[in-house]
Amino acid sequence: MIATASCAPLGNSKRQANDQNTENKTKNSELSRILESRELNVVVDYNSTNYFVYRGQPMGFQYELLKAFADEMGLGLKIHVSNRLGETFEGLNSGKYDLVAKNLTVTKERSEQVNFTEPLALTRQVLVQKIPEGARSLTSAELDHLLVREQLDLAGKTIHVQRNTVYVQRLKHLSDEIGENIHIVEDTIYGVEQLISLVANGTIEYTICDENVAQVNQKYYPWIDIATPISFNQKISWAVRKDAPKWKALLDDWITSYKATDDYKYLYYKYFSGYNSSRLVRSEFHSISGGMISEYDYLIREIAEKYKWDWRLVASIIMQESNFDQYAESWMGAMGLMQLMPKTAELYNIEDITDPKENIRGGLEYLTWLDEVFAPIIRDSDERLKFVLASYNVGIGHVMDARKLAMKYGRDPNVWKDQVDFFILKKSIPQYYNDPVVKWGYCRGEEPYQYVIKVLDRYQHYLNVLPDGNNVALVSLPVQQASWK
Repeated sequence: MIATASCAPLGNSKRQANDQNTENKTKNSELSRILESRELNVVVDYNSTNYFVYRGQPMGFQYELLKAFADEMGLGLKIHVSNRLGETFEGLNSGKYDLVAKNLTVTKERSEQVNFTEPLALTRQVLVQKIPEGARSLTSAELDHLLVREQLDLAGKTIHVQRNTVYVQRLKHLSDEIGENIHIVEDTIYGVEQLISLVANGTIEYTICDENVAQVNQKYYPWIDIATPISFNQKISWAVRKDAPKWKALLDDWITSYKATDDYKYLYYKYFSGYNSSRLVRSEFHSISGGMISEYDYLIREIAEKYKWDWRLVASIIMQESNFDQYAESWMGAMGLMQLMPKTAELYNIEDITDPKENIRGGLEYLTWLDEVFAPIIRDSDERLKFVLASYNVGIGHVMDARKLAMKYGRDPNVWKDQVDFFILKKSIPQYYNDPVVKWGYCRGEEPYQYVIKVLDRYQHYLNVLPDGNNVALVSLPVQQASWK
């Protein structure tokens, strides 16, 4: 009995230890997986404060926060867009996303589904209502008699809010508190900012949003009123899965440190307090209000369609090459939007190398030729694109040299990442550019290496905000005020 008794606890201890090791491995796996993958998959909402494209560059409060974090951690950043909260939380808990980076209000109910990070900010919910046209010159005291100022006055009102948001829950609680019915319309189509625009143009009477977002939109719609609070201050945070404590701890530490910096203070001011936030939204080159990447969008679309290239990819190349400056000239003599060399321009019968139409045509002729060269070698079109882009930047000879080095050293010559790109980087080292298999000698490999990353990263942002190739994906401003040209 003694032996039996002594053996039982030992067996249980071993089982408990194994269970504990399994539990620790599970807890650590999320952080380890992200760091090992070197890529952070984040879901954001597409609006004028969190994430958008302005003059060809991705911007936004959440985007710049994420970029600062990813850069510090040495991670690539892959942005996914979803304006539907149900879809967002489902994607997080299924493993599609590593992080939700939105203006998420921390609630007890949500905390049962996800873990929230340290708060990024504090804000409160406010009622958004339109000031009647004939009353816009009245004083605040006079307006108070025309507008909803007391929460009791919401009785019987119809308020449109986005489904699955805290605004729905707050209105339900408020209805109970005042003992009167509030008609809540849970919208499944529009985002918060789009609902604000519907209030501003008189389509709906009321909506609710976070005060910092309301303040930004009021600069664009000065005839909306946002002075009636609906809630106390609430925490705004990022969210991770419940089974990722070490991942959460890392984010908490970074957020705490970053919030104490001047960079964070400037970032918050830039998007929520400064004049620039409303100025950006008014621009035709803002992806939400104007829906344009550049003044050459329609020309790029026309020529790209002819050559069967995605115009958003071509736009990303042009942004990288010339920042949409038709007179740009490099130190090597490349010119125009797509930075054509004079010999290339001559090859494709381009008479005026700075003429946007001719320059884009020449660039696409060259890209198409490069694609045709690689097509029999690299069948996968997505993989082939990386070789084409690198060749466009540094010349096909150097890329072919890198492929030969990859073959010599046992790497895959038909895969770019961690295979051929490894050797394009090595081509600035004598041991490699003097190798007998190398024909074209030295090249500054960091340039094509970064070129591929930056062009494709920007292209993904363009796909995010213009998913169908149309001028605008989610119009949050009244159509009559948007620039469609």
